[in-house]
Amino acid sequence: MSRTATPYSFRPPLVSGAGEALAIRLPDVTDDGLIIAQTKFKKSRMLPLHPTTRRALDGYLATRLKAASQSDALFISHQGTPLAYPTVISVFLQIMRSIGLRGPPGSRGPRIHDLRHTFAVRSLERCAHDSQAVARHITALSTYLGHAHVTDTYWSLQSTPELMAHMSTAGETLHRGVAA
Repeated sequence: MSRTATPYSFRPPLVSGAGEALAIRLPDVTDDGLIIAQTKFKKSRMLPLHPTTRRALDGYLATRLKAASQSDALFISHQGTPLAYPTVISVFLQIMRSIGLRGPPGSRGPRIHDLRHTFAVRSLERCAHDSQAVARHITALSTYLGHAHVTDTYWSLQSTPELMAHMSTAGETLHRGVAA
């Protein structure tokens, strides 16, 4: 497999858990998106793909389908075997160190799961100006992330200055009794 066809450029592993992404099979790739099957909550869901992500996935698939492999795993190693979670974490940490975002082993820095949290926060920041949109978006985001309950999604969120400003304004408006 070529370096240009590595799975690290795809968004699906970021919005699903890394374990869920590694469990994606070739038949789970559909025209409508990716099927994340039988998650830890015994639910399946469809992840729609942005056109740019779809193009990257199609490019990866063109290479992946030529690879000699007995496995139907979407993401495979150079040996044709399904990627192992420890290998993905190790490569992620190597990349973080190579670009200066982590120090030597044992030091703190971004974790692969932090990308999922960042995705959730940035998604809400885009609609934070409209409380109705946030309410709709948080429900969709919860489903997209594969959470059993919308309240579980709150744990994926982190405070950012932009979100805090919008929350503060909404809280003050609510306190004054004005419709948001």
